[in-house]
Amino acid sequence: MSRLQDALTRADANLDAALERLFALLRFPSISTDPAHAGDVNAAASWLVDELASLGFAAELRPTAGHPMVVAHWRGAPGGRRVLFYGHYDVQPVDPLSEWRSDPFEPRIETRDDGSKLIRARGASDDKGQLMTFLEACRAWIETAGAPPVDVSIMLEGEEESGSPSLTPFMEANRDELKADLALICDTGMWDARTPAITTMLRGLMGEEIILHGPSRDLHSGMYGGPAINPIRVLARILADLHDENGRVTLPGFYDGVPEVPPEIAAQWARLDFSAERFLGEVGLRAPAGEKDQPVLNQLWARPTCEFNGILGGYVGEGFKTVIPARASAKVSCRLVGDQDPHAIREALRAHVRARLPEDCTVEFVEHGASRASVMNAALPAFEAARQALSDEWENEAAFIGGGGSIPVAGHFQRILGMESMLIGFALDDDAIHSPNEKYELRSFHKGIRSWVRILERLA
Repeated sequence: MSRLQDALTRADANLDAALERLFALLRFPSISTDPAHAGDVNAAASWLVDELASLGFAAELRPTAGHPMVVAHWRGAPGGRRVLFYGHYDVQPVDPLSEWRSDPFEPRIETRDDGSKLIRARGASDDKGQLMTFLEACRAWIETAGAPPVDVSIMLEGEEESGSPSLTPFMEANRDELKADLALICDTGMWDARTPAITTMLRGLMGEEIILHGPSRDLHSGMYGGPAINPIRVLARILADLHDENGRVTLPGFYDGVPEVPPEIAAQWARLDFSAERFLGEVGLRAPAGEKDQPVLNQLWARPTCEFNGILGGYVGEGFKTVIPARASAKVSCRLVGDQDPHAIREALRAHVRARLPEDCTVEFVEHGASRASVMNAALPAFEAARQALSDEWENEAAFIGGGGSIPVAGHFQRILGMESMLIGFALDDDAIHSPNEKYELRSFHKGIRSWVRILERLA
C-alpha cells in the first residue's frame, strides 16, 4: 500500500475521534469581539497548542496586543519544501440567540431525511471545522509516515472576526520565522457540494462615507421649499452620476489596472454549472444590473463595483414630516480587482462629489478602510498540483475561481512575506456562517481531511 493510501486509510479510521476533537474546540465560545469572552478565546488557543504539541509540532501561544496567536512548526520533512497554514479559531457572536434551534456551543450531528449529516454549531464552518481538516490531515500523515510530506508551519489567529488588529504587526515582527514557499488558507468554500475549488483572486475594498450639509437646520418644506437647497436632492444626483447607462462606473481612472480574465480561467468558469437566472432568482431578482457587456461570474469575481450601502437624510420615522433636511449622507463601497489603487479611487470619488456641489452645500468625508485586491499566480506548478489533488478526491474536477469578497490575510502574505496563497476550503453557500444555526457538512469535514492529505503529498 502506498504512503498516500496509508494516510487516507488512517484519516478514514480516525473520523470519529476527529469529530470528538472538533467538538471539543467548538465548545469554546471564543467570540473575539466581546471582552466578556476573552478567557474563552485564550482557552481555545491553549487547547490548540496542546493538540499540536501532542502531534509533535513545536507549538506556542504567542501574545499580541489583543488575543493570542497560535504558532507551530514541523521541521525535517524530506525535500525541504515548506508551507504555512493559516486559519482562525475565533467566532462571530451568536445573536440573536432565540433563532438558534440548539445551543450554539454544544455541537451536534443532525441527520437529514436523505441520510446526509451535518455538524451544527457556531464556528463549525467558519473556521474551526475548516482548520481542523488540515490538522487532522497532518495527524494522518504523522501517524502513518512519521511526518508530513512537507515542512509545515501553522499560524492560527484569534481576531479574524474582529478586524485582525494584531495580525499585520505580528507578521511583520515574525517575518523570518513565518516565511515559507507557499501559504495555505482554509477559510473559503467549494463551488458546489461536488465541485472543489481554489480561490485565486479576491477583490479589494474602498469604503467612504459622504456627508452633505445644507441649511443650518431642518426646514419646513412649505415655507422654504423651492429656494432652499435640499441636500438629499444634491446627494441623489451625485450618486446617480457614478454609473452610466451600461452599468460602468464613471469616475476618471476607475478602470486603471483592471485586467482581462485569462482565457484558460475563463474556460474553466464557462464549464461551471452556473445560471445567472438561478443565482438572482434565489434572492427574488431576475435581470443582471451590472456592466452589460460582462458575464455575471465576471461581474462577481473579476470586475470592480461601486455600490451604495446606506443613505440617510431627513425624516425617516413612522408617518410623514414635510422637512428639508440640514444634511444627507451616503455610505459607498468599491470592490476592487487587479492593480486598482484604492487611495486613487477614493480621491477620484471625492473630486466627483466636490465638482457637483452647489453653492450652499458643503461636504465632509469619512474613510472606512482601503485594501487592494489579491491576485494569486495560478500559473505556479503548486496550484495545478493542488487542483489535481482535489480533483482526485471529489466527483467533479476542481476549478480555479474568484471571490467577490475580501480576505485581507492573502494580501498580507504577498506584501509582508512575499509569497503566494492557495485558498482552499470546503464550506458551502448554505452553511449560514455569521448567522444563527451555522452548520458544516459532515461530508465536507471528512473529504476535506482527505483532500489535504492528497494536497500535502502533491506539494512534496
